[in-house]
Amino acid sequence: MSVTLRQKATNTGRYSWNLDIYHEGKRYSKSLKLYTIVKPKTEAERIRNAEVKRLAEKIRLNMEVELTNSNYSKFGSKQTDISFLDYFAKLTQERRSSDGTFANWDSTHKVLNQYFGNRSKKLVDITEADLAAIKKFISEKYRTKSNQQLSRNAASSYFNKVKAALNAAFDEKLIDVRIASRVKGLKPEDTKREFLTEEEVKLLMNTPCCFPLLKRAFLFSVFSGLRWSDVVAVKFGDVQTTGERTFIRYRQQKTGYSETVDLNKNSIAQLGDRMADDQRVFKGLKYSAWNNVKLLEWVMLAGIRKHITFHSARHTFSVWLLTKGVDIYTVSKLLGHREIKTTQIYAKVIDQRKNDAVKVLDFNL
Repeated sequence: MSVTLRQKATNTGRYSWNLDIYHEGKRYSKSLKLYTIVKPKTEAERIRNAEVKRLAEKIRLNMEVELTNSNYSKFGSKQTDISFLDYFAKLTQERRSSDGTFANWDSTHKVLNQYFGNRSKKLVDITEADLAAIKKFISEKYRTKSNQQLSRNAASSYFNKVKAALNAAFDEKLIDVRIASRVKGLKPEDTKREFLTEEEVKLLMNTPCCFPLLKRAFLFSVFSGLRWSDVVAVKFGDVQTTGERTFIRYRQQKTGYSETVDLNKNSIAQLGDRMADDQRVFKGLKYSAWNNVKLLEWVMLAGIRKHITFHSARHTFSVWLLTKGVDIYTVSKLLGHREIKTTQIYAKVIDQRKNDAVKVLDFNL
């Protein structure tokens, strides 16, 4: 959307002032019926020209504000009728290309369906009290199919999606107030982050898996640090080699930011034979509960008694680097974190390992 002030010469030696408006994909012009003299000769004419220009600019600004904030906004007055659930469903579908992210949004949408039931609430009518009530429902009242209350971390994740949707609505000017900032999120628990030792990864590399594609993808994540969503999306065209350097240039599925990650020989070994640039490296790999089960079976077959998920591969990558003395700022860059505090979670794991190591000397003399 844009509103530009333009002048057009007339046959009478004057300028005609118009607004050039681009709105909802259409461009049109509106005459202001204001005129200035092309070549003013007297002081009075110059003053008159200046006054007309100021008036024209004031009209332009008013029109810009009107198009942005009134019923003539880019979404149109009819969009004020959209329900919060319908808007959330739209955002959910926009994330369908990212399996893990879509699954989380879809689960949140199902929880919201239970909360609203047969009630319909317009997006523009959602209040701070509504958001607080949704928060309480998610954290205290909602029950799963097995009649279990959501874990603190699941509740935190779901409520964050609700707040993200309202923030998106504010950014799109569908609502006038950033309601999400008025209700605190649910603080997640500081859960134990499982990771694998070098010996355990060697065991996995030497242990067959009934789903070889999953094995390659998991090991690739261990040695590259890429998230599940990025591993699934990476294409051969993203993998580039310059001299002795091989790296991946890709866009993070979670954040949308572009990243460049150098690959070591162990991660390169998991790429397989190179195919066409538009082919996915791990073609056929999709998010499913079945994959999670097969991953655990493979881990158990290797004799490892830890609750390992695909994300444990990224944890492993992070802990290994910090253990080997790589500074936290470099690790943060390699993980694609925007804030150092996100990476500091892994530093806590290292501190705990050091503490556990010292305790082996706790014996009676």
